[in-house]
This record gives sequence, C-alpha cells and structure tokens, in this order.
Amino acid sequence: MYPARRGKHKIFIGMAPGVGKTYRMLEEGHALKEEGIDVVIGLLETHGRKETAEMAEGLEIIPRKQIPRGNLTLTEMDTDAILARSPQLVLIDELAHTNVPGSPREKRYQDVETILQNGIDVYSTMNIQHLESLNDLVARITGIVVRERVPDRVLDDADEVVVVDVTPETLQERLVEGKIYAPQKIQQALDNFFQRRNLIALRELALREIADNVEEEAREMGAGLANKLDSQGQLCNIQERVLVCVSTYAKSLQLLRRGARIANYMNAPLFAVFVADPDRFLTKEESLHIDMCEKLCKEFAGNFIRVPSSDVAAAIAQVAEQYRITQIVIGASQRSRWQILLKGSLTHKLLRLLKNTDLHIIATDKKMHS
Repeated sequence: MYPARRGKHKIFIGMAPGVGKTYRMLEEGHALKEEGIDVVIGLLETHGRKETAEMAEGLEIIPRKQIPRGNLTLTEMDTDAILARSPQLVLIDELAHTNVPGSPREKRYQDVETILQNGIDVYSTMNIQHLESLNDLVARITGIVVRERVPDRVLDDADEVVVVDVTPETLQERLVEGKIYAPQKIQQALDNFFQRRNLIALRELALREIADNVEEEAREMGAGLANKLDSQGQLCNIQERVLVCVSTYAKSLQLLRRGARIANYMNAPLFAVFVADPDRFLTKEESLHIDMCEKLCKEFAGNFIRVPSSDVAAAIAQVAEQYRITQIVIGASQRSRWQILLKGSLTHKLLRLLKNTDLHIIATDKKMHS
C-alpha cells in the first residue's frame, strides 16, 4: 500500500556536465535542512570535484548497496535503505543512470518513481542530452549517440524543473581549470563534446525545453473543451492528435522520437500504428523491433495500435478517422522512383484518403543509428 500523498519531484537540468546541477541541488538541500526538513543524500556522484564534495558535508548520506559481480564489487543506490530511513527529502544524482544488471529496477529514474510513490520528495539531476525524444537531435549536433536516456514523461510529471545555466565560455573555462574532468581528459573533451558550437546548441535545447513546459502549464490552466460541434453539428477537433506510422524499417524509432516532439510541442496525445500484413510472418528480428517501437511509444505515454491489413494506406486512414487524428508522421519512401511509378507511394495514397489531416514526411538520416 502506497501512502495517499505522492512525493514531489524537482529536477535540476543542464546542457552538459559541469554546469553546477549537483552543487545547486546540494545547496538547496542544506537550506531546507536549516529550515528543519529531514534531508538525506540517496546518491551522489562528485566525479572528483572538490567543491561538490565540500558542499555535501553536513548532509546525511545513505550508504550504497554492495553488489558482488565475480571478482568485482559494484555499488548502486540503496532504494530499500532510503525507504526504510523514510526522510522528507532525498537528493539523487544522475537520473539517467542504468543500474547494474540484476538490480530490482533497470534505471535510476524507476528507483526515483518508487521513492516518490512512497511519499518521499526527491531532488534529482540530469543533462538535456539524456531526454529520450532529443536522442536523435543530440546525435546530429554532437556526433555522439547517448545510450542512457530518460523518458519525456519523467520530465513532464515533475513538479518543478530548474535549468542550471552557464554560458558556453564559462563552461569551457571550468573544463580547462580542471573543475569538470581529470587533466588527461580535458583536451579530448574540448575537441569533441565540449566544442563551443555543441554547447550553444545544447544550451538552446535546455532553455527551449523548459520554455515549452511553462507554455504547456499555461495552456492547461486556460484550457477549455477539447472538442466542439461545427456548423453542421459534426464533432470537430480543437485538440491536436499525432499518429506515427511505424514499420519493420529500422528508422521507425527515430520517427517515433520525432513524432513525440511534435506531440509535445502541440500538447497533443501521441498514437503509433503498425500495420501487419496477415499474409506475411515477421522474422524474429522484425518482431523484436516492433516490440521496441511499442515500448518506446509507451515511454512517451502514447497509445500503440496494431492493425492486421494488407492495405497499409487504408488501415492508417481508418485508424486516423477512429481516433480523430490531426497530424500523421511517416518516413520518406524507401522505394525507387520506378517502384513508386508502378505501385504508387504510401504518401500519395494517404493524401487521397485523408481529409483535414496534416502529413509530416520525415527524411531519416541513413547514417544515424537508432
């Protein structure tokens, strides 16, 4: 049985390591402790930063859980110990972290959700590049595919999100001064992730994400009815609804992330559809791929729909009508020009079948890895 009150979640987010997210979280933890709040540190990563370690002094730290792995002993946050200690507020670093295999939960953000369900408030930290729907965009900006990711719903469900912001120049100065990484890693970081153009783009993403959240809250406060009757008495949409068309094509995960961004900007529900040809059996790899699409869709709090049909365009149009879809996201055709001339493209068929629906044709990057 969970308590009636769910804990409050405050996330400190930044454009990159070293902006001061953990320091700010610890600073606020000290201030609340002085006000009489029971504050503990559930997980702290100082990365050898002296200022961060000093800021943690005076706050109770829950010991990490020891996990034997062969000849090694690994450590993870001890969620059970935090629940047993039952503080009013727990400070948890690196929300996107992946736990050691065999842990009760795969991701640290899932540990945080368990703590929140038990009525304990949480302050946590993360970088903008770990947000699931930005994964492809961050890879294009930096050339680095981020493996540890947090679903957008975690940020959306947070009670407060604070951007810890510094200029790219200030962050580079901190790096050169050895305040972020060890000396042997500084030049490599400057030549790669910490290039000024990367930091400018990531900073813009972080600030834009929070601006979008503020706009969404304002819309919710002033929102009226989602639907109304038109002049003919027919139900028409005021609220946008986004449908992503996925297939066995590998870039479907990329399409889903793009569709989720569109849905987020429009404050719209997200749907995804996979049309399965009943006369064709999927390979094991294809089945696993579609399962991954469904899992990712649900991470975005979307609805995943499977439809058996040999007519892909007609099936998509039927789903669009049934769920009153206003925006459809599909990938650019992988067929050759001759195949399109002979058989027609999905895009052309959908344009003929759909009314009052916008079609977004996404050109996926062939060099990207989902």
